[in-house]
Amino acid sequence: FAGLSLYFEDGHDDLDDFGFDDYGSECDGIRITAFLDAGQDNLTPLGRLEKYAFSENVFNRQIVARGLLDVLREFSDNENDFISVMETVARMSEDGEPTVRAELMEQVPNIAMFLHESQPNFPAAFSRYLVPIVVRYLTDPNNQVRKTSQAALLVLLEQGLICKGDMETKVCPVLLDLTEPSSDDDYKIEAVAIMCKLVTMLSKDTVEHLLLLRFCELCSDARLFQVRKVCAANFGEFCSIVGQDATEKLLMSKFFDLCSDSLWGIRKACAECFMIVSNSTSPGVRRTKLSPLFISLISDQSRWVRQAAFQSLGRFISTFANPSSTGLYFKEDGTLLEVPRCPFDRLGLGFDSGAENNIQNGPYYIESSMRCSFNGPTERPSHPPIKQDGRSTPTLECMSGGDRGSDSTHTPPRGRHENFNSFHYWRPPLPDISEELEMLKDQEMASLKPNVIPQQLLDQYLSMTDPARAQTVDTEIAKHCAFSLPGVALTLGQQNWHCLKDTYETLATDVQWKVRRTLAFSIHELAVILGDQLTAADLVPIFNGFLKDLDEVRIGVLKHLYDFLKLLHAEKRREYLYQLQEFMVTDNSRNWRFRYELAEQLILIIELYSHYDVYDYLRQIALTLCSDKVSEVRWISYKLVVEILQKMYACGAHDLGLNFINELIVRFCHCPKWVGRQAFAFICQAIVEEDCMPMDQFAQHLLPSLLSLSSDPVANVRVLVAKALRQSVMEKAYFKEPGSAYSDELEETVMALQADKDRDVRFFASQDPNMALMDTAALI
Repeated sequence: FAGLSLYFEDGHDDLDDFGFDDYGSECDGIRITAFLDAGQDNLTPLGRLEKYAFSENVFNRQIVARGLLDVLREFSDNENDFISVMETVARMSEDGEPTVRAELMEQVPNIAMFLHESQPNFPAAFSRYLVPIVVRYLTDPNNQVRKTSQAALLVLLEQGLICKGDMETKVCPVLLDLTEPSSDDDYKIEAVAIMCKLVTMLSKDTVEHLLLLRFCELCSDARLFQVRKVCAANFGEFCSIVGQDATEKLLMSKFFDLCSDSLWGIRKACAECFMIVSNSTSPGVRRTKLSPLFISLISDQSRWVRQAAFQSLGRFISTFANPSSTGLYFKEDGTLLEVPRCPFDRLGLGFDSGAENNIQNGPYYIESSMRCSFNGPTERPSHPPIKQDGRSTPTLECMSGGDRGSDSTHTPPRGRHENFNSFHYWRPPLPDISEELEMLKDQEMASLKPNVIPQQLLDQYLSMTDPARAQTVDTEIAKHCAFSLPGVALTLGQQNWHCLKDTYETLATDVQWKVRRTLAFSIHELAVILGDQLTAADLVPIFNGFLKDLDEVRIGVLKHLYDFLKLLHAEKRREYLYQLQEFMVTDNSRNWRFRYELAEQLILIIELYSHYDVYDYLRQIALTLCSDKVSEVRWISYKLVVEILQKMYACGAHDLGLNFINELIVRFCHCPKWVGRQAFAFICQAIVEEDCMPMDQFAQHLLPSLLSLSSDPVANVRVLVAKALRQSVMEKAYFKEPGSAYSDELEETVMALQADKDRDVRFFASQDPNMALMDTAALI
């Protein structure tokens, strides 16, 4: 490396003279700042930097630009030198060669991060020297330089390195200039794109004050469709930042225009961001304005627009959900959570003066017209019983006719027909109520239509399982329907599950396994939404079908097996004990991740069953998994074994625990394969660390077998024995007590391991337990 400075000697400006090709191929492996080293020119390092930064040789200037971060590190200790370097950088930014400017801009984010971490006066230096360069390069005539500065600006914003003042006084004014109607087309399109990306990193005040009105103007740019397309694609982000008021007053009319744009690509972009826009509006605007607008997109003449609209339909419907009504809500990461409620809410009591009216006219209320109304004055419940599908059931009194006391027209005197009853061959004729029944049926069907969302949206969503849709819209439309179904179900609520039940069953039997897989991954979330009764009636049969499906579908059920089973009643949950063994059989035996997932789920599932069931059913699965061919599966299975043993002792089932211990000793400690004996050492250490059992029981039943492995012929076994004894067993108070029956034997064993012929064994037998523990996973 010492000879590198020769490349920068005077008189060697011709690249061919000093071997540019050779240098270029090895540039990555050479210290770029070597030109600062002392040479024959007697210049100071700063003088040498000045010389090569403004050399007539373009390659020299490129090397300096590329090495600016290292240069700053060299001079960061001295404040005056640091300022001199920053001023050199500012002058270099005016270099006439585009490649030099691009190289310099690529280094700016790294330089900014370095200065932020090492310089106390970073904000001032960064704002004075580097921000102006970034801003100026946004208008650079060279395309590569502009693109580099745009990327650098985004990185700086993401890292929070540009202050609000610089954004408002330096960056935003340039973007506003570039998006003026008179601006160059290329610059304008680029500036709109960078402006739309910036809004997510700016404050609401900044966006509203500086960018919102310009964005509204750009949405109506009649000359450049590229500008309108960028605006449409980022419309949702603007709505999210500025909030409901500005969205409805300023942005909504622009969104309507974009949704009816002559170019299908712009309408498609609107369909894709529809959910975000909807989230930024009031329920009234969502229902009366956005819903008809979405219907127009979903029936668009362009197949691509229809496809995007159908993909967004479920997500748009989910924006109608009211967490206060459903009691549940989805977090941004997709997790379903329960809304906290006060005790009065749980009792169905409220203090809103309009509560009664809301209950009777709200979206989840099923009209009580299904009740029989010809029972006269007979007292009846104010609300009909609700079946599991959400529909009202006529009361027994209604179904049997009840006592029609006042209806004397069709009721003969009691004495006249006292010799005739239901067992005799005739009785008074029944009234013709066919019209009343037909009317009741119509009222029932009307009441079953939910008012949570506009009916047109629901009808379009339900049509996504129609085979014709796959041909005319999207071959994967059923998959999109399945993906958004939990959100739609949450929006409609338990009371309206009957609207989705047939669709869900159709999707569950779809010929495409990807559709069934999507449902399998979300069935536990749907169970939370529907509650235990509807889950048992409608989801359990489908869940059982998924258990027998392809591995690609079964893995969805398996990944959330615990989440689903915990929602079932104990009796129903117990039925699945017999089926857990079936997860051991896969379509492809090399699919070891399936067995790994099973072990992980069993660790969680243990708490759902009694210790007897765990011993009878889960124990054997765990032992089988411990003998898996794949080490990752064995590793997680050893933890499962420990959890099972802990369950036994926590429940006071010491006899079952002892039986299990004896089985572990036979299967692992006496295993002819060293991997099994090594597993026994690992299990023993985990038992001690997790306090799975009383230490006197451990000492009596497991410790002798563990000590016997200290002389195992395989070093990898002795390594884990040494680790278990030194780091875990000997650290327990039980074995530290004076006069402990096992202290002497433990000390002798550890001393023998400290003198072992294997270096790793000696290391773990001698390691201080309080030090950071070295991972031995690679040895298992």
